[in-house]
Amino acid sequence: MSDDTLDELITRLERAAEQLRSGDLSADAAAGLVEDCAALASQASAELERRSREAEREPLPGQDSLL
Repeated sequence: MSDDTLDELITRLERAAEQLRSGDLSADAAAGLVEDCAALASQASAELERRSREAEREPLPGQDSLL
């Protein structure tokens, strides 16, 4: 997942939060939007976790192995 894709997920979550705060949605529409947010947040979380694991495997810049 690219940074652009992660940024898009964040933007979609922010828009959904704005819609929910507005109070203009019916209860059913709000419930559906909350479910969509959960799915988006799950995708973003999985990507961030993947990136974190990947970063842990990479040596820090300037810290080459002595062997």
